[in-house]
Amino acid sequence: MKTVVITGATSGIGYAAAKALAAEGMRVIGTGRTPRTCADAKAALLDELPNADIVFFSGDLSSQSDVNAIADEILNVMGDMPVTALINNAGGVRSKFTQTPDGCEYQFALNHLAGFLLTHRLWNLIVKGGGRLIMTGSRSHMNTAVHWSDIMYKKRYSCLFAYKQSKLCNVLFARELMRRFERSGVNAYVVDPGLVKTDIGNKKTGGVVNAFWSIRKRYGEAPETVADTYLYLVKQNPAPKGLYYKARLNTKYNSRADSIDDAKRLFELSEALCGIKFGNPSYI
Repeated sequence: MKTVVITGATSGIGYAAAKALAAEGMRVIGTGRTPRTCADAKAALLDELPNADIVFFSGDLSSQSDVNAIADEILNVMGDMPVTALINNAGGVRSKFTQTPDGCEYQFALNHLAGFLLTHRLWNLIVKGGGRLIMTGSRSHMNTAVHWSDIMYKKRYSCLFAYKQSKLCNVLFARELMRRFERSGVNAYVVDPGLVKTDIGNKKTGGVVNAFWSIRKRYGEAPETVADTYLYLVKQNPAPKGLYYKARLNTKYNSRADSIDDAKRLFELSEALCGIKFGNPSYI
């Protein structure tokens, strides 16, 4: 049976993708922030798909200890079985500077480092499955650059700039992973969901950010519409070419993501911040 791991699978895009993939007969391992949201999401999915094989694990993915704990649980369930796809979908916004227990800015930690670390922990099983790595990106990454002088935005925090940077990091990570391990059989993608009717901008934000998102999301696509692109990238054989997808189409992304220097620098910084090492690149 094909197994797909999806972070942030209790609501929005993640839930819709979990439902679509489970409906195709795939085993879904989802993550959510709390045991309650995980239990509710699993019950709702099984109510619609009684025969689905669904497992949920809970944790705060902005914390590296929680990412590692969830990875341990997934590895325990999987044994040496291959992972067909890992969808790093969990993401968040903070209107005020928030530092994680690991000393990182919240959006950088959740939107980028969590997926980076989980990918590393599950890497051998993804390679074994000739699997696919999919990140939930955003068009907001288009007109930005990595703020190398203060990557955590500690000196002058901007909710928008920190979010945009974290989404650029998703593309840089996918690019560098494919460059380093092009012979691994793994394909990495970033999905641009466009404007979607989710609560991402309402969770623990408040003030202007909360009010702005409450209005803006009314004009977004339904999560079920966006989930179709994830289904396409997981199922299509042979694996689709390209890196950045929207509505099943390979499309343009920020040209800064093609900077080998930036991608390499971010990859190595992320390894240091997570205390891990992916191993030698295949080009060495």
